[in-house]
Amino acid sequence: MTTAATQAPMNISEHTAQAHADKTVGEPLVKNAKMSMRGVNVFYADKQAIYGVDLDIGRNEVIAMIGPSGCGKSTFLRCLNRMNDTIDICRVEGKLMLENQDIYDPSLDVVPLRARVGMVFQKPNPFPKSIYDNVAYGPRIHGLASRRTELDEIVETSLRKAGLWDEVKDRLHGPGTGLSGGQQQRLCIARTIAVSPEVILMDEPCSALDPIATAKIEELIAELSENYTIAIVTHSMQQAARVSHRTAYFHLGKLIEVNDTEKVFTNPDHDLTEAYITGRFG
Repeated sequence: MTTAATQAPMNISEHTAQAHADKTVGEPLVKNAKMSMRGVNVFYADKQAIYGVDLDIGRNEVIAMIGPSGCGKSTFLRCLNRMNDTIDICRVEGKLMLENQDIYDPSLDVVPLRARVGMVFQKPNPFPKSIYDNVAYGPRIHGLASRRTELDEIVETSLRKAGLWDEVKDRLHGPGTGLSGGQQQRLCIARTIAVSPEVILMDEPCSALDPIATAKIEELIAELSENYTIAIVTHSMQQAARVSHRTAYFHLGKLIEVNDTEKVFTNPDHDLTEAYITGRFG
């Protein structure tokens, strides 16, 4: 007879997981919300990927979204600036608000929306342009600078905020693609910052980077949160614990738990969250 101490790791089946995941526990809603989502469902053709998510993202908050591969966290993140619009078979239902603006209002132009809610992708994707022109691209197309001196100031300020200025100030007209992976990712962050966003979405921004570059990005996230609202998807629970104020745990397309990050990793409210962070599945 096996004792509790010698039992094999628990295997939580999908059926059991669904049965225990009907209502989000913890604190998914906040008083000072920058973005508010209610009843969000996402479908890829006939397959449902997200089920009835209610979530607020607070002003100047860093919220981390964690969960097993395929749980829907990146799909949900891409809803927040309508990146899923680029997928023909994707359909989003529910109410998604950026302050008082319904971001799925059919009359809304997604170009200015994506300036207000910027995205940093998993793999660094600098344009095949100079470092300067990568950062200047957004301000140019959005008409944020009327003179070259204004554009120069935006480029320098953005690169400084991204912690990259001192490394590239003497080669601004060199190709952005000539930078290291970590530098390219910070260049992409500078490019996002340059159009003065209110929210920055990050989809596993460090997954392709080495530990030193990852540490620099994490330091940057902490600094940026003073001026921006940040939502980050990460596979690294250690990273979520280091950079976020709140953590949201997704499983099988459902939002299981949202709580202060320290609570999620030390005393979670839901057994599925505990099973995931202790390595019993995922």
